Amino acid sequence: MNIVIALAYLVAAVLFILGLKQLSSPKGARNGNFTAAAGMVIALVATIPLLHFTRTGVIIVAIGVGIGTVVGVFGARMVRMTAIPQMVALFNGVGGGAAALVAVAELLRFGNHPAFSEAFPSVFSIVIGSVSFAGSMVAFAKLQELVTGTPITYPGQQVVNGLLAAAIVGFAIAVLAIASIPFSFVSLMVLALILGVAFVLPIGGADMPVVISLLNACTGLAVAASGFTLNNFALIVAGTLVGASGSLLTKLMSDAMGRSLANVLFGAFGQVQKAATAAAGGVARSVRSASAEDLGTLLAYSQRVIIVPGYGLAVAQAQHAARELADVLEKRGVDVEYAIHPVAGRMPGHMNVLLAEANVPYEQLKEMDQVNDDFKNADVALIVGANDVVNPAARSTPGSPIYGMPILNADQAKNVIFMKRSMRPGFAGIDNELMYGPHTVMFFGDAKDSLTKLVAAVKAA
Repeated sequence: MNIVIALAYLVAAVLFILGLKQLSSPKGARNGNFTAAAGMVIALVATIPLLHFTRTGVIIVAIGVGIGTVVGVFGARMVRMTAIPQMVALFNGVGGGAAALVAVAELLRFGNHPAFSEAFPSVFSIVIGSVSFAGSMVAFAKLQELVTGTPITYPGQQVVNGLLAAAIVGFAIAVLAIASIPFSFVSLMVLALILGVAFVLPIGGADMPVVISLLNACTGLAVAASGFTLNNFALIVAGTLVGASGSLLTKLMSDAMGRSLANVLFGAFGQVQKAATAAAGGVARSVRSASAEDLGTLLAYSQRVIIVPGYGLAVAQAQHAARELADVLEKRGVDVEYAIHPVAGRMPGHMNVLLAEANVPYEQLKEMDQVNDDFKNADVALIVGANDVVNPAARSTPGSPIYGMPILNADQAKNVIFMKRSMRPGFAGIDNELMYGPHTVMFFGDAKDSLTKLVAAVKAA
């Protein structure tokens, strides 16, 4: 039986790795989810013979599985695509919290003086899992707009966080070196929960992709630590894969913003700048706007159009309208591509997921490095709800909060149609100079309604 279980865990681990590999491409992402899910089912089934349930335990587990199944199915089927980031944050936090609770249960089982090899993984899981749980709940609240998405700061904040971290280290040492008593590790959990809240509050909405990725990595590490505590190979592999991939993705997200991870986490990025107005040097500036009919004619007689989706597209649920516009243009012989910035939206891959829902061909989704050289040959760059990821200040304005951030070269297109609800700044809290460019035309309104008008205008051109 032990050999069969070990082989099942090995198969599950292979499926986890294959699923993760498939997730690296939009084309394989759907199958990657199924592959990894199959691995998890195998691991769960293989674990059942190792458990020694009482009748009460069976009932409790059955209730838990039932609740989890209902919530999971509801989340997958009913939550709108615009709410996927907060759902990911919520589910990720639940995973971290579960790992922390398992660690607490194991410490209670080990007694007051467990071996270091037993106590250390549990302590690690309590701290990291609790930080991930509390931080993810704050990220969820910010994304759901239950609290403001701008950084929440106060004087001496970093000092307070440092003292919390020092207290956590102190209680961890007490658990490991003195005695594993409930007061010590429960206090450890409470402090870690407080630190998780304090850690995410000063991080703005623009940096949520990085925060979600980092907290996901923390949950993976907490799960891996629980695997060592429970001596469960499948948990160790799954948690390590999540931790490693989440850490790598966090680094890639930071690089895509042109900022260090420390700046992302502690820079309070996203506070509205005092100078962020529609005026420069006290002189009011104007923007050009056009009717849907004029823009439809421009698009209809173009040879190449690059669509740049942003969070505004997600909020308006405009992905299907964008696909319809692309289809209409392609029927007229126009070459259409989608330029995807790594941090567009509220989580890694957000734009890819939205456009995949609208059945946009994967071949048309171009990452930043693939598409940036194409803008100079494009007749139109159609920006739909994006802002900071196309702001030329990232290249031309030293001292700007986004200076050095790699951006999409939409300003190099022959014409730019900038679709926004208003002239409000983006997450970075600064004006976008592209809006005032000589080749830019603003088209104000809800993204879905505006795209629908453009579809009609192109058909009529």
